[in-house]
Amino acid sequence: MRLRSIIIAVPLSYGFFGGLFGGLFGGGIGLASAQTPSPTPPTLTLKQAQDIAVANHPQIQAAAFRALAARAAVVEVRSVYYPQVQGASTGAAAESGTRITAGLFNNPTVFSRQGDGALVNQFITDFGHTGKLVQTSVLRANAQDENTVATRADVLVAVNQAYYGALRAQSVLTVAQETVAARQAVVDQVAALEASGLKSGLDLSFAQVNLAQAKLLLIQAQNDNDAAFAFLNAALGNSSDRLYTLVDEPIPPALVDTVANLVNQAIRDRPDLISLRINRDADYKFVEAERTLWYPTISSEAAAGLTPAHVAGLQSNYAAAAINISIPIFNGHLFSARRAEAEYNAHASDQNVRNQENLITRDVRIAWLNANTAFQALGVTAQLLDESQQAMDLAQARYNLGLSSIVELSQAQLNLTQAQIANAGAKYDYQVRRAELNYQIGALQ
Repeated sequence: MRLRSIIIAVPLSYGFFGGLFGGLFGGGIGLASAQTPSPTPPTLTLKQAQDIAVANHPQIQAAAFRALAARAAVVEVRSVYYPQVQGASTGAAAESGTRITAGLFNNPTVFSRQGDGALVNQFITDFGHTGKLVQTSVLRANAQDENTVATRADVLVAVNQAYYGALRAQSVLTVAQETVAARQAVVDQVAALEASGLKSGLDLSFAQVNLAQAKLLLIQAQNDNDAAFAFLNAALGNSSDRLYTLVDEPIPPALVDTVANLVNQAIRDRPDLISLRINRDADYKFVEAERTLWYPTISSEAAAGLTPAHVAGLQSNYAAAAINISIPIFNGHLFSARRAEAEYNAHASDQNVRNQENLITRDVRIAWLNANTAFQALGVTAQLLDESQQAMDLAQARYNLGLSSIVELSQAQLNLTQAQIANAGAKYDYQVRRAELNYQIGALQ
């Protein structure tokens, strides 16, 4: 499964805006228009999102149908144990004394007649071959059940990522809107001071460039917010473009388990690994079935019916029964080749299990590191925001008193915006990392 993230692009270069400045402020940008307020989107919690995805997502439904198909395959294999009953109705017209003289070792006589009857074939034993095939199919069905659980986990981790991604995009959008408002206020202030001759036109130009940056950030944030809800709707299994009022989830506490404990839990609980192990067991059970191909097969057969219309010499009814023993002798090394194929496939399954265990161990360790790093970032981004706000307040006061230039104020504004974005996204990044860790250890099912 691919894990996606939404990238918020924050423009930082003053030079980039030199060619855009005139166009942005000459004609103006309409970021908001007076429209009729749209109805409030429905509220959606993470639990509700997960329930919707589980009930609605096509991947989960497809996996469930595959599990049902695997269970039907068990019935198919087991059907050999039951009587096989066939009805027949035959009418024939032949010349007197007709015999089939070509294509057969015997020369059966063909009589004109019309008959109706039934043929019953009952399997008796093949000394374990069919029984092992049934056990193999049961294991395959159990493995498909685990694949269904694994598919559900894939969908749930995607829902978590999309849900927290949408919350993060909404937070960044709010920061962008507040940044535009704050920088517009600075432009208005500097414009008034420039008109009275207290500030230069350069100061106004810098303030307008900062406002242009904020407006471009708002445009990008709005786009990222719309994209985030597109990801969320896809994760829910919806093809429509729906908006929701998302509810914040409590921030999980710091990790207390060691990575070794989490790796052991993942090796024990991951449904995809459990499925591989069951499939490996099924492969070895199939090897046992292929080894019994040389055993005899014993079955019985009975036929009975009526012959209401017939030539002289035939009775008006018939009945017969027989027991058949089939003993394989030579078939061009077919059975030995089938057994070798099954053994090689079983050994390959062993290696697939080993490989998946190695990959899971790696992924759990990386997810644990990412979750710890994201938790540590919570405190750092909060401190960064506090310090950036203090620096912004100080820079604003110094600029108002004429003790600093517009460059210092602009840098403080930029630092504050970056800190607000980092702080807005930090908690959602941590929640995503925790969801990914829960997925890796098999706890998200």
